[in-house]
This record gives sequence, structure tokens and C-alpha cells, in this order.
Amino acid sequence: MVEVETARLSAPVEVPEGARRHRDRSWLAPLAAVVGGLVLIGWRASRYGSWMVDDAGITFAYARSVAEGAGPVLQPGVPAVEGFSNPTWLAVLVLGEWFGLFDRGTVFGVPDYVLYPKAIALLCCAGILAACYVAARRVSRWPALITFATGAALAAIPSFVIWCFSGLENPLFALAACVLAVYLLLAVLDGRLWTPTVAVTAGAIAAFAALTRPDGLIYLVAYPLVSVILVRRATLLVAVRSALYSGLAFAVPYGAYLVWRISEFGRLVPNTAVAKDQALPTVQDLTRAGDLVQYAGAPAVIAAVGVVGLALAVPSRWRDGVVAVVVPLALALVAYCVLEPDWMGQFRFATPVWVLAVFLVVVSVGELVARLRTRGRVLVALTLVGVLIPSGSAFASASESYRATSDVPLCWIVERFGYVFNGYADIIGLQQGSLFSPDMGGTSLTSRLRLIDMAGLTEAKIADMYAGKDPTDLSDYVFEQVKPTFVHTHGAWMQNQVTIDPRMDRDYYRIHRSPNLDMSDEDWVRKEVVRDEAQLEELRQYAGRVLPPLWPGFRNSGSCGPVLRPGQTLAS
Repeated sequence: MVEVETARLSAPVEVPEGARRHRDRSWLAPLAAVVGGLVLIGWRASRYGSWMVDDAGITFAYARSVAEGAGPVLQPGVPAVEGFSNPTWLAVLVLGEWFGLFDRGTVFGVPDYVLYPKAIALLCCAGILAACYVAARRVSRWPALITFATGAALAAIPSFVIWCFSGLENPLFALAACVLAVYLLLAVLDGRLWTPTVAVTAGAIAAFAALTRPDGLIYLVAYPLVSVILVRRATLLVAVRSALYSGLAFAVPYGAYLVWRISEFGRLVPNTAVAKDQALPTVQDLTRAGDLVQYAGAPAVIAAVGVVGLALAVPSRWRDGVVAVVVPLALALVAYCVLEPDWMGQFRFATPVWVLAVFLVVVSVGELVARLRTRGRVLVALTLVGVLIPSGSAFASASESYRATSDVPLCWIVERFGYVFNGYADIIGLQQGSLFSPDMGGTSLTSRLRLIDMAGLTEAKIADMYAGKDPTDLSDYVFEQVKPTFVHTHGAWMQNQVTIDPRMDRDYYRIHRSPNLDMSDEDWVRKEVVRDEAQLEELRQYAGRVLPPLWPGFRNSGSCGPVLRPGQTLAS
């Protein structure tokens, strides 16, 4: 009898044909959901064309220097300064350089310095949607629909799309935050939260986030906070031990980078943080969350909070694991609030907030709808449509407005400060020279001049001046020490007092002044490098000829050529 039973158990099980077909096609729904959401995000991104923000060009320049063996410098031969704050994104760009995918030419007519960062951004968005599906599959009966709805909602938020495809590290940062939340969610649902594997992995993901953006450091406390919220007396010691494991897993990679930073740059934080003079957070900073509420629309936010609350009112698998999403979301919101306000539009630092908030709300809607009957579902649908119409209209307006007035396009800076000043240098036959100016991205990729960063992001001494750590007066430093060949100032940078210092007229000729763009815009050249009045007039005529055609293209989304190389001019 035992032999018969054993033979029966070991015999192959016949799978019905219908079940086999269903299993073979089980990948179609998640694939369609991810691809569908990705298409919507990509379509929205395409509305901004080739636009990338100039700050992205700073990391591009560092990636070029590292890939070519010059080290972590803005330009070959200059002192090493950590003018970037996104080491993992820098590594992605360096890999692109090494494999010939970035900063080499065109692909199907599109410059790879545009295509590669945007393609990586699209891959990161695909990773975000894939992670959302993995989580939704565990807590919802409609995981594919949840995933597609998440993608559609993210595509509708200009802030998310703009900054994910700006050339900056935002998509990689958002992916790290999303993966951390999903990983913790699955660990909670599976009862594995306090295992060494989960603790170490959570710490490693947090370290990755911290090395992608400085404010990612806050995710170090995500795992301990989830543990504290869910801990029971019987698991207290295990939870404490697991938190120590997580902290150690974070400390190894992040600590190694910190040691390298101190030995290489002599700073505990990136030079960019010093230049921006990031202050210690205060309770008052938390009120900045209201900016995001206003951006998303107060009715929509109120409805979202209500939906989440109703979804959590009844016991469910989603309620058991929701803390693993709420904690990273709260940390992302706190990080946004405590950072110094950014001068760029569309909430550059809020990208992880949108991802985690949208997923939380979409899953909660699914949970609520699943428990309601037809009448309740109709009521929820009508309510959501009613509150989303104003938000959608505002988002559409913000998107169109940003297309017309986008923040400091990389390509415009390439032309205005790279090509134009190279042209100045060619006219006076300058072999070596320097330029004191803000906006280092496109300039560093194309200028053959030694750059001195007026913003201090890539200039350690100037960063220390702005932070109050160096008593040297900026004007004294410029006129008595560095003595740049060219000086450019505009708009807010006129407030640094350099161009109104009497030594400006003493040591420099003004080449150009323009009142366009509702701000002062001035180019100056050091007197000692100009041969005579005829050469000065030639500089001024050149400026008068090449600059007016550039003004209509300010804030445009166009391309600036197949490759960006030092020494290029508008004629090259």
C-alpha cells in the first residue's frame, strides 16, 4: 500500500491545458501594465524635447574627467573639488562613457548626451513601476491595474516628469526610495522583517540612496522606524539587533565613500552643500509641506488622505504592511522640507514624495473599491473625478508653462558661456585664460578657459566664503588674487558686488551689456589682454552679432550639436 502511494506521489501531475495556457500568459498583464505606464511617462517627457537643466552638465563634466583618467575634477588639470553630490549617478554616466554610450556622438541623429541620461531615466521609471507591481500583487486583487494607474498618475505630475528627465539623478533617487519601501513591505507581509538578510539589504539600499543624493541619508532610519512601530515585547531584542545590522550595512559603503571624500577633497560634506550653506533643520521647515499640497491641489490631497484612511479602517494585508510605505514617504517629505529651498521650479527635491504618495493612494483606492458595492464604487469614482479635475487642469497648465520657461537649459548655457567666450578668446589670440561666471554645466563641457565658479559649487574657496568659513572678501579675491581674463554676471549674481566694485572699471573693459530677459547681463574682458582699441571694438562687434540671435532661444529645449567639446564656437 505504501509502495502504491509513493508511486502515486512521484508520478508526474497532469496540468490541465487551460491552466497551462493561463500560467504561460501570466506575464502579459504585468508587462502590459508596466509598459503602458512607461509609455505615458515617456510621452509626457517627450513634450520637453531635448531640454536638460544646466546643473546636470556639471556631473556630465565630472564623468568625462573621471572616464578619461583626469580624476574627479570639473576640468582636467584643476584642483579636485567635489562639485557633484550624486556619486551613484556619476558612476552611471562614467559607465556610459566607458561603453561608448555617452558623450561620444549621436544615436539615430540624437546626441547621446541627451539620449543616454533620458534612457536611463526611462529604465528607472520602469523599475519603479515593476516594483509597484511586485508590491501590488501581494496586497491587491488588481495588481496590473494598480501598476498602470500609478504610471498614469506619475505621468500627469509635471514635477515628477520634468526632474526625472532633466539629466539629474532624480529618477535613480526615486527608484531607490521606491525599492526600499517595497522591500520593507514584502518583508513585513512575509514575517521576515527582523531577519539579518532583510536588515542588511535595507541598510544597503539606504546607503545607495544616500550616495545618490545627500538627503538620501534620511533613509538610514527607515528600517529602524518600521521596526519600532511594529515591534512587540517578544521581538524587542531581535529588532534592536536587526537595526544594528542595518546600520552596519549602511555604514560600510557610505563610510568608505566618506573616508575617500575626506582624503580626496578634505571635506565631510560635498562642496555643493557648503556653497549652498545648508542650515540645520527647524520645526518651522515642516510647513513647507504646504507647498506640495498647494501644488497637488488641496481637494485632491484631502480626498487622498480620506481614501487612505478608509482603506486602513478594515483589517487587510494592505493595512498590515502599509507602515512600510508610509515611513519612507514621511521621510521623503521631511527631507524635502528641511532642504534649503531650491531656486528651480517644479519642486526638484520632491520626486520620491510623488512616487510613494501616488502608490499609497492608488493601492488604497483599489482596497476601498474592492470592499464596496456598485453604488459605493460609483460614489468613490465620482468623488475622485471631481477633485482630480482641478488638479489635472493645474498640472496641464504647469507643464505648458514650464515648456515655455524651463530652468536654465544646458544647451543655452553651452552657447552663451561656452561658445561665445571661446569666440572672445579666439579674437584676442588667447592661449590661456580664465572665466569667472556662474552656470558651470554647459560651460565646463565646452569652454577652453579655466573656469572659476561664481556660484561656488565647484570652487572650494568661494564656497567657504558663502558659508562664512573664509573671511576673504569675494571682490578682493577676484581682483587681487585670481584676476580672471573674462567676467560674466547676470541677474541675481549682480548682488555679489563684483561688477559694481570700482576695480571693475579699473581692470576691465565691458564687452557687452544687455537688458534682455528683464535682468542685467554683462561680459567683461581684462584690459591687459586686449591689444588696442581696434581689438576691443572687434570683441564688441562680435558680441553684437552673435548674442541677439541667442535671446529668442533662451529657455528653449533644442539641441546644441552632436558633441560638446572644449574650444567649440558658434561657427564650429
